[in-house]
Amino acid sequence: MSTTPSSRTFTAVLQVTLDGFILGPEGEVDWVDSWADGLNLLGEVDAFVLGGGMFPDYEEFWTAVTDDPASVTEWIGREPYEREISYARVAAATPHLVLSTTLTKATWPSARIVGGIGELAAFREQPGNPVYVVGGPGLVTSLLDHGLVDELRLIVHPILVGAGTPFLSGLTERRALALVAAEPTEAGRVVLTYRPVAVAAAAATAG
Repeated sequence: MSTTPSSRTFTAVLQVTLDGFILGPEGEVDWVDSWADGLNLLGEVDAFVLGGGMFPDYEEFWTAVTDDPASVTEWIGREPYEREISYARVAAATPHLVLSTTLTKATWPSARIVGGIGELAAFREQPGNPVYVVGGPGLVTSLLDHGLVDELRLIVHPILVGAGTPFLSGLTERRALALVAAEPTEAGRVVLTYRPVAVAAAAATAG
């Protein structure tokens, strides 16, 4: 599916190890400095999109950042960063579309359950600002399979874990991506930005 010039774009951001995992063999993710860093790569967004599997913990964490910072300090071993407080405020005020066939309701006022990927496709075709695809990997894979990811950004951490949960798996067909930016950041991390080849070609023509 292609976007019209005024339609929203879906940008997925994932934090991965150098060998391509989002979780280590024991489910650890201690190399991630902050989950707020994904949103910081984007400008103003119209919505957040995430899968039902990750939503309960996501909702609990970001609600606690504003409502109960002490519990967050116990959870992550430090006080929340300013950018995390900012993320929590933006998240509380921005619509969240949660793709799930098992969840029936969301207690977070800004969230609503989306039962099918077709509803996300219809939302994407509407005029508006970019949409932040938070994850998890199953959701990103499904969106890629349906041609709904306009940009994929990887925050690559300089660590090798050897095994764990890959950042993408289960794609139903081969897809070509174009690298449009590679930006070194602090602590040896690199942000790689990819677009589907057709999307990258269209952007180059428009430019």
